Amino acid sequence: QVQLVESGGGLVQAGGSLRLSCAGSGDTFSRYKMGWFRQAPGKEREFVADISWSGGRTSYADSVKGRFTISRDNAKNTVYLQMNSLKPEDTAVYYCAASFTDGPYDHWGQGTQVTVSS
Repeated sequence: QVQLVESGGGLVQAGGSLRLSCAGSGDTFSRYKMGWFRQAPGKEREFVADISWSGGRTSYADSVKGRFTISRDNAKNTVYLQMNSLKPEDTAVYYCAASFTDGPYDHWGQGTQVTVSS
């Protein structure tokens, strides 16, 4: 089992940047594929990005491609989401999730709020 805790959310002006962190504990972090998801008020959860256990493969939603970068530091048991050129439509609660050896995303953090003002 792995436990996940997100941090780094906050209020930022449009065009600004934030870096989210997701710290893992309780299992072998490096064996997990990690993903970021977000959910805005009144909308369903949306995929944002993911990264393989080795860090060699990444995937992004079209809405964030070119602006967001996912990375991981297995020595620190942490995955990051660098968010640049933020837009008001990026406002949401952001969640990190873990998939063990490409299984389902069955471990989730509690989320961190990102608010982008215009």
